[in-house]
Amino acid sequence: MKRVFIAILLLATSFVAVQAQETTAEHQKVIAEFISNVKQQNKEALAAKVAFPLRRDAPIPPVKTKEEFLERYNEIFDESLIKAIVNSKPDKDWIAMGWRGIMLEHGKVWLDDNGKLIAVNYQSTIEKRKQAALISSDKKELDKSVRKYKRPVYLLETQKFRIRIDNMGKDQYRYSSWKLQSKMNETPDLVIDGGKVVFEGTGGNHYYEFVNNGYTYECVFTVLGEKEAPPALVKITKDGKELLSQNATIIR
Repeated sequence: MKRVFIAILLLATSFVAVQAQETTAEHQKVIAEFISNVKQQNKEALAAKVAFPLRRDAPIPPVKTKEEFLERYNEIFDESLIKAIVNSKPDKDWIAMGWRGIMLEHGKVWLDDNGKLIAVNYQSTIEKRKQAALISSDKKELDKSVRKYKRPVYLLETQKFRIRIDNMGKDQYRYSSWKLQSKMNETPDLVIDGGKVVFEGTGGNHYYEFVNNGYTYECVFTVLGEKEAPPALVKITKDGKELLSQNATIIR
């Protein structure tokens, strides 16, 4: 479950700088291998060492298989990113971040301790265009009341509900929910504006909070937690009393 959220490590980077460590000789060995494969355009070798799914900025779908990685390689690794990787020094430009892995340039690229690629927090021009096209298409599939947003953040499903979190700009978020059997081109059952994101501690765990008529809705995302912990959780409380708590699946 932890790998589903590895891309969120970019959001946590500013909170974990105090835990940064110098890379070990073993780290430098796997970093050098990764750099060499990128330099030589050895896509097969790179694809063999990816922790799937490799998440991309929503609503771009994650890269789920080796075949998809090879197909989409040039979308992700453009000239600018390749240059940053190839020119990097394993002992100077990469930082070990404990269990989170090893990062380049404040989280632009993440490897685990075994050299597996676990996140690319960089967006090429091709992906930016793709994201814009997908957002345009996504808006057409939504009810007109929720078509306006800056970018989608999450789409979740619980046992009973389908929930969207959208970034409205200026650090404001919107919560929209439908019954699971409903379609998103139907009027949402609930829309809450003015939400915020809250980070907890230094591990990257965070939640989105929305308040409506005395009720607080929280969509909680666990980056650092027990193995059995669900990747996401939806909670509703009122006056400090929990009224509902449901595990959620991240659709995108």
